[in-house]
Amino acid sequence: MYEDISLITAIITPFTDENTIDYQALDSLTERLIAEGTQGFVIGGTTGESPTLTHDEKISLYAYFAAKVGDRGPVIANVGDNNTAHSVALAKEVSAITGVDAVLAVTPYYSKPNQKGMIAHFQAIADASNVPVMIYNIPGRTVVGLTNESVLTLAEHPNINAVKQVTSIDDLAYLVAHAPEGFKVYTGEDSQTLAAKAVGAAGTISVAAHLYSKEMTDLFQALAAGDVAKAGEKQRWLTPRMLALFSYPSPAPVKAVLAHQGEVQNVTRLPILPLDESESADVLAQLDRED
Repeated sequence: MYEDISLITAIITPFTDENTIDYQALDSLTERLIAEGTQGFVIGGTTGESPTLTHDEKISLYAYFAAKVGDRGPVIANVGDNNTAHSVALAKEVSAITGVDAVLAVTPYYSKPNQKGMIAHFQAIADASNVPVMIYNIPGRTVVGLTNESVLTLAEHPNINAVKQVTSIDDLAYLVAHAPEGFKVYTGEDSQTLAAKAVGAAGTISVAAHLYSKEMTDLFQALAAGDVAKAGEKQRWLTPRMLALFSYPSPAPVKAVLAHQGEVQNVTRLPILPLDESESADVLAQLDRED
């Protein structure tokens, strides 16, 4: 599924001024991203404001989006939260949607389970899903995180085939070196793109790709061609812009920029506030910097 897939966009959920899902904006954004180099998508993830989407919105969004993307790249739909039974039920339902290629599940936040509890949580989801599961390990958001050994334990499950890892390059390198064949390791940290790929990770699950799919694709192509200098130049240019997109709570910055470009409405759902004019100007200035 993930062969030769380096750039996956964790796509936003555009909203209308009436706070409903803006499917027209989603259509246009999806087409542009594919044209510019995005090879796959996470839908309804953190960047997609999953905690604020209702169950019915998720099912409708996932079915619509999977049909829209079709066979042009993997569609990975988020089903995870800190309630295992709910995640299992959602995994069953979502994995039955035609065109959903995998489901994503995050380490259970707030509850602070131990390693055994987290392993059991992901195994239950994987047992219930009709499509492969991607683990989302991001202790900076969830407080708890899987150890490398726990990720490798889960990698042995026949229905768990990837991890979105948001920790250190050392962890990424260790997982790449020790994971079973076919298990893919992705970074979820945009600024790690070059380093992660260099140590053998499959690629990046990206927020910055909303704006920089072309540049990130160029980076991957340069590295594949052995042009490390060009890849490094691309990463140096991208890094401050990637960081700017997290200078306020995500996905508010990327939505503000896309709104400035006329692609979406500058609408987020609480508890994330949209950027005001001053904040938007600050982000745009960081993106327009001269290097």
